[in-house]
Amino acid sequence: MTGFDELFAGHRIMVILRGLPAARTVELATTAWDAGVELVEVPIGEPDQVASLAAAVAAGAERGKTVGAGTVVTEDQVRAAAHAGARYTVAPGLDTTVAAASRAAGLPHLPGVATATEVQRALAAGCDWVKAFPATTLGPAWFKAMHGPFPGLRLVATGGVSVATAPDFLAAGAEVVALGSALSDSRQVAELTALVERHDR
Repeated sequence: MTGFDELFAGHRIMVILRGLPAARTVELATTAWDAGVELVEVPIGEPDQVASLAAAVAAGAERGKTVGAGTVVTEDQVRAAAHAGARYTVAPGLDTTVAAASRAAGLPHLPGVATATEVQRALAAGCDWVKAFPATTLGPAWFKAMHGPFPGLRLVATGGVSVATAPDFLAAGAEVVALGSALSDSRQVAELTALVERHDR
């Protein structure tokens, strides 16, 4: 199983394409890839969103890009993500059963955390990458604080992060920032490209 160290290597910006029809998902994923963004997540919290994930996976395969499945909170959703061709799963919270099911399917799992207790439980469950959610509520200072007791922790900032605030979270210790609305405004696409150029390694 390829882990997040390899999947996310050198890439610090992710886009999340939530609740969109398949064609629009592919359109925005293509915009993201053209802007230099390598990491694309398509949530599948609702059954009809699996088709959008599969479409993004197929479009990504043509360009050598990988796509992850978000809002994976049940074992059935793990199976749907794997069947659609996702390369990893993401959840808003920490469920060790879902994490284990994802690993069993050959997909690394990125659980959501918001407390030191949840971070500790995630690490114990074998998740050395976690999603800090909601990032804007937690604030950049939270990221700095978590690196004290958990120096090897790899954090993804998700939830309310914008192109403008992303650098604050990266400077505070986030390895990756996930943006949910940056592609909805054409004016932000140029800013997104500049963000990738400044921060991808």
